[in-house]
Amino acid sequence: MIVTTLKPLDEIMNFISPYKNIMIVGCDGCTQPPRGIKEAGTLSQLLELAGKQKNKEFNFKIITIAKQCDSYLVASILEPQTEGVEAILSLACGIGVQEIARIFPGIPVFPAQNTHFMGAEEREAGILEERCAGCGDCLLALTGGVCPVARCTKGLLNGACGGSKNGKCELSPERDCGWILIYEQLEKQGKLQNLKEFRPPRDYQLTGWRVMS
Repeated sequence: MIVTTLKPLDEIMNFISPYKNIMIVGCDGCTQPPRGIKEAGTLSQLLELAGKQKNKEFNFKIITIAKQCDSYLVASILEPQTEGVEAILSLACGIGVQEIARIFPGIPVFPAQNTHFMGAEEREAGILEERCAGCGDCLLALTGGVCPVARCTKGLLNGACGGSKNGKCELSPERDCGWILIYEQLEKQGKLQNLKEFRPPRDYQLTGWRVMS
């Protein structure tokens, strides 16, 4: 089970305001409460109203996927729909946001939700890579769809430590440096200026059982 909450509407508006043609992607997978096609449609209506108040017109394309964490589904369902799309707004957990960003690196992908808790899934003879730490204050809009909390071994929120070598982490040489991944993704999107924005320390009260209780 994955527990999420919708981000404040103003925060989502800040993400998408530079764009007009936006795809809102629902997820019929694991999130509680569900965030499928109905919720994507409701969000589009709220954003349209908010846009009119600021003299901003949006053109939303609404679609849903069974699981945004499934790379095959993301590629096969979304790719035919991305022509003319300037940005993607995801209603999945942080893992789904990152999967869409990985498959479509040239399109900005923004999280519409904060992820607070993720249950475990056992798989036989498989390797699982942690990509979302459920920190409860999703930064993926600023980091090119790559989570610095989960992908950086040190969990740094404000840039690389300078200790990486050949793109690998100094603490875990088998792992890619999370901040190099972020830099490369932002470079593809023409958003390297995001690296200059200061991110305050994490509020650990937003994670896990504190939100659920």
